[in-house]
Amino acid sequence: MTMSPPDDLVPDTPGAVGSASGRLLGVDLGSRRIGIALADPVTGVVRALATLRRQDAERESIVLGRLVAEHGVTELIVGLPLHMAGDEGKQAQETRIWAEAMALRLGLPLSLRDERLSSVAAEARLPRLRRGPSGAPPGSGRRDRHRARIDREAAAGILQAELDARSEVRA
Repeated sequence: MTMSPPDDLVPDTPGAVGSASGRLLGVDLGSRRIGIALADPVTGVVRALATLRRQDAERESIVLGRLVAEHGVTELIVGLPLHMAGDEGKQAQETRIWAEAMALRLGLPLSLRDERLSSVAAEARLPRLRRGPSGAPPGSGRRDRHRARIDREAAAGILQAELDARSEVRA
C-alpha cells in the first residue's frame, strides 16, 4: 500500500484488495495506533489491512478517507472498549466521541462493537515475538511492528464479531 507519508501506515500485506463495494472498515482505536481491517459482508472475508499512527483527527480522517475510497467502504465499525462488567469508562467515552466525529467526516454510517479482549485474542492468534539470534530480547523496532500487527488483527477480530452478529440476526 502506498500512502503519504510512507511511514504513516504499516501495511499487513502489500497491494490493494480491489474495488468491490459494500465493504466494512473496522477500527481498533488506541492511544498510539489505530488498527484497521476490511470485511466483505457478502463473502464473509475479513482481513487485517494496516496500522495508522495516531496523530490528529484531521490527518486520521484524510488517511481513512483514502482507504474508504480505495476499497469501496460503506460502513465504519469501531471497537468500543467496555469494562469487563460491560459499562463504559473514560476510554470508551473518548472512543465514542472519536468514532462519531470520524463517521461524520467520512460520511459513513457507524456501528460500535464491544471489543473487550479483542487485543488479547489477536495476540493469542499471532506467533510469539521471539528473541533475536543472540538470545537478546527483541529490539524496539520489532516490538513496535509486532504491536502494530496486534492492533490490525484486533480490528479484524472486531469486524469478524460484527459479521457474526449480523449472521445471527439473519438466521
